[in-house]
Amino acid sequence: MNKMKKYIILTLLLGAFFTSCGEYNKVMKSTDYEYQYEAAKSYFGAGEHMKAATILEGLITILKGTNNAEESLYMLAMCNYNMKDYVTASHYFTNYYNTYPSGKFTELARFHSGKALFLDTPEPRLDQSSTYSAIQELQIFMEYFPQSERKTEAQLMIFALQDKLVEKDYLSAKLYYDLGAYNGNASMTADGLINGNNFQACITTAENILKDYPYSNMREEVSILLLRAKYKLGSESVLEKKEERMREAIDEYYSFKNEFPESKYMKEVENIYKDARKYVKELNE
Repeated sequence: MNKMKKYIILTLLLGAFFTSCGEYNKVMKSTDYEYQYEAAKSYFGAGEHMKAATILEGLITILKGTNNAEESLYMLAMCNYNMKDYVTASHYFTNYYNTYPSGKFTELARFHSGKALFLDTPEPRLDQSSTYSAIQELQIFMEYFPQSERKTEAQLMIFALQDKLVEKDYLSAKLYYDLGAYNGNASMTADGLINGNNFQACITTAENILKDYPYSNMREEVSILLLRAKYKLGSESVLEKKEERMREAIDEYYSFKNEFPESKYMKEVENIYKDARKYVKELNE
């Protein structure tokens, strides 16, 4: 490409840019709200969500009670959603369906409100308050629109969010287990345990996970942790408590083996069983 052609193309691009900027500034300064509304729709359709959102933020209060109010509010929510400002998007979607409970976009607003919260949830190690909010929003969507074509997607998001909660609780249970296993300051506790309170906390947490989230993808990981904790709890108990707790570990072994017969942990599981059986046998001889 020669220099003249490059110059012509650059001139055209710059001309288009300044024309666009000039048009946008004209829209922003206008007091013709119908003109601003149509411009916002045009920018939205062209994927220029920042420009559309800026115009709409100034319009939604002015347009209240008019024929364009409903669509303006929904477009503003979608602009923020497309810009990945999910908290603001959910706020506007919620505002929309509360203002227009039977509106043209109510199903979409409820769905995208939940999805926006879903996309904004943090990693499992962090506070999961927003995860609970996302689950609630998606569950309400499915209650309001049980026949929606988006129901399956909403359900899958709920499962993913629940797995995030499971992972957070699993990390807590694992921490309890590790603290119990590696505490070097051995001491007897009131219930006959040596460094055992952490194992009991691990057991309680793991059992609650399995009860509250029976279909979790992490069920096998939680179950093996539970078996390990019960075995360690028994092995580090005083003699008076050892047999009872080892029998509980054996019961957990059977539960694990029945549910996960092909588990990658089966060799470890069998070793736990043999050792627990050995304890019980020796104590009864």
